[in-house]
Amino acid sequence: RGYYYYCCCLPLHREDNGRFLLLAILIILYLLCGAAVFSAIERPSELRAHGRWNGTLLNFSETFNISLQDLNSFLREYEAAIAAGIRADALRPRWDFTGAFYFVGTVVSTIGFGMTTPVTVAGKVFLIFYGLLGCAATILFFNLFLERIITLLAVVMKAVRERRIRNSGLLPPGICHDFSAYSLPGWKPSVYHVMLILGLSAITISCCASAMYTPVEGWAYLDSLYFCFVTFSTIGFGDFVSSQSAAYEYQSLYRVANFLFILMGVCCIYSLFNVISIVIKQVLNWMLEKMSCLFCQRCNKASALLGRRNAIRPGSKGRQGRFGQPSESDGPCDSDTEGRRLSGEMISMKDLAASNKVSLAIMQKQLSESANGYPRTVCGSSRHNGFSGGVGALGIMNNRLAETSNSR
Repeated sequence: RGYYYYCCCLPLHREDNGRFLLLAILIILYLLCGAAVFSAIERPSELRAHGRWNGTLLNFSETFNISLQDLNSFLREYEAAIAAGIRADALRPRWDFTGAFYFVGTVVSTIGFGMTTPVTVAGKVFLIFYGLLGCAATILFFNLFLERIITLLAVVMKAVRERRIRNSGLLPPGICHDFSAYSLPGWKPSVYHVMLILGLSAITISCCASAMYTPVEGWAYLDSLYFCFVTFSTIGFGDFVSSQSAAYEYQSLYRVANFLFILMGVCCIYSLFNVISIVIKQVLNWMLEKMSCLFCQRCNKASALLGRRNAIRPGSKGRQGRFGQPSESDGPCDSDTEGRRLSGEMISMKDLAASNKVSLAIMQKQLSESANGYPRTVCGSSRHNGFSGGVGALGIMNNRLAETSNSR
């Protein structure tokens, strides 16, 4: 269902449309700012490099009595050789089995360094169909990885919270031996805690991988960190590429470690990006609420009522009684509100997920259920605990948190 919780005078009345338009505007502004910053930083270096190169060509032409036209023709041939994987320095073969395996790994993970590309017509045609299936399967793998990470974090964080309450000495005598059956029925981990844990994991993996790349590849440590982010985020510029020399000391061990670091890094960064997108969505909801107050004062009363469930209110937390439960003065509330208060959330995941109707993740889930012959069900109470619904990684997180919450 859609909520009309911002100004009725605006041309877009639904939350989804307003959030989409606002996000599109912010992305355009973000791109403009990024272009201005990179242009100011990198443009002077580019001009200096052009000047040095033109001077080198001119000196070479005069020294060896070669016309600039012939020299440029030779350089174009060398550029074609580079595209085929030929370098002045000795590198590993590009299309032996191990080189081809490295290539298909960059294809299905969407990293695409670009240092190896097919040059034959048959190779290009095969890549189109191979990448179509491989990229889809890898994205599904990343989603399943995120599902299991969220499940693990939910179990661990809930167990830690229960132990903390046990050790506080505030429990009534009658429930000490069966605390899990009575405690925190609507509790769920905060999205900010999940984001923090994933961020720390990604930083740890990047630092350890950089400590390996620096001595083995001969890169500076900062360049190694740069390579880790570009690779783990699947940007894949190709200016730095690991495991390309013809031989390494402990070569087999290094290539296995390189594969594992890239796999773990990509999974962590992918999961982190999905969690950050939830936070961005919360900020957009908060901005929409503030904009509604600016456009129409008549919406203030409606925004105050609906904003309690659909918009961020930074810093506002419900009053809590003992053991993390809401106080009786708050009156009856559903488990979604209860879970949000207990975990310190600024916005309910159920409210975030309710606005999204159709997505690729839902299509994947329906196709998976059809293939298995039965729908995947979650505990019946999940529709009432604030975890049901959602799309993409957000939908996976909601479903897994629901299962974890009910299993506890």
